[in-house]
Amino acid sequence: QVQLVESGGGLVQPGGSLRLSCAASGSIFSINRMGWNRQGPGKQRELVADISSRDSTNYVDSVKGRFTISRDNAKNTVYLQMNSLKPEDTAVYYCNVEGYSGRYFYSRKQFDSWGQGTQVTVSS
Repeated sequence: QVQLVESGGGLVQPGGSLRLSCAASGSIFSINRMGWNRQGPGKQRELVADISSRDSTNYVDSVKGRFTISRDNAKNTVYLQMNSLKPEDTAVYYCNVEGYSGRYFYSRKQFDSWGQGTQVTVSS
């Protein structure tokens, strides 16, 4: 099994910054896509940003130019740097990691894991 542990959420004033981290652990053979999703009050969960194994990134329009997703493959960790935060960014943020688990190539299995969520509140 692959477990994800998120950190970095909290309360911040409008215009402020936060950095979210999500570390994957367990029997990991390889990691492909890593991403961040969020669910605000009364809203559906949406993809905020994701990054491929080749560092190709994708962002929802509302965060372009303000958020930056990155990954550290040696640490199996994905980050979300959030700048110029707005009240509408308030949400629970979930990381999502897809890849293969196992020790050997011939016995690897696909996984799609989600973190427990971390609250981000943007308010004065």
